[in-house]
Amino acid sequence: MTGGRHGEVRGEHPPLTITGERTLPGIAHEQYWFARHLVAYRYAANALGAHLAQRGPAGPAPVLDAGCGEGYGADLLRRELAAHVVALDYDPTTVAHVRREYDGVAPVRGNLVALPLHAGSCAAVVSLQTVEHLWDQPAFVAECARVLEPGGLLVLSTPNRLTFSPGAANPFHARELDPAELHALVAPRFAALQTLGVHHGARLRAFAETYGDPVAAQLAAPPSDWDADLADLVRSVETDDFVLSPDTAHHRLADALDLVAVAATAPQGDER
Repeated sequence: MTGGRHGEVRGEHPPLTITGERTLPGIAHEQYWFARHLVAYRYAANALGAHLAQRGPAGPAPVLDAGCGEGYGADLLRRELAAHVVALDYDPTTVAHVRREYDGVAPVRGNLVALPLHAGSCAAVVSLQTVEHLWDQPAFVAECARVLEPGGLLVLSTPNRLTFSPGAANPFHARELDPAELHALVAPRFAALQTLGVHHGARLRAFAETYGDPVAAQLAAPPSDWDADLADLVRSVETDDFVLSPDTAHHRLADALDLVAVAATAPQGDER
């Protein structure tokens, strides 16, 4: 799940079976997934805003959106941060779409395990709902660390394997991660790491108590077969319907829908 995975572009006919792998703005029956993705992008914008303010003026180092997909997330980062945002994706159709639709974002085609950027050239890297698609996840995390400047920030999200596809293999994913696996993947390359979880908020929990899990309900049938209650809920979901939290008694990481790793490289003079 990312901001429009695998080159799907705005205007294409959406798939009848929802997988959560491709999400676009403005499609009513995908609004749940879009809002769930947007939670992490909005968090990233807030975290990076605070980080860049502390960093102070230090040249025009860009923010990299690694695996940008449709581009709405990279554009959000550009607008919220007033920063130079590089939107990188491997698919040429996706890169062309970002160039056409989002003025001010710098689209680049590149391989996520061999980023076409100089070492220490980025102030921050954002990569949301992408790492689970990669065969060589350690190489990708190493590349994120390489292109970050000292004290640079990484915000990386991925679906929680324990809740996203329990007992079933997702054909779109190379390897899903649980909280411990995500920590083990990211920690060796970074000096500081915090892991957060995305959970359903009060309205989605109330729906689940009455009608059953909204994710399972969406996946059980194509949108044309949804009942009115489910269709109305999906159309109305917003980012406020989700909670982003560290591991607590009420919001356990093991129960999270998605995981968000926030990691920092060592400051200048303290590089690992």
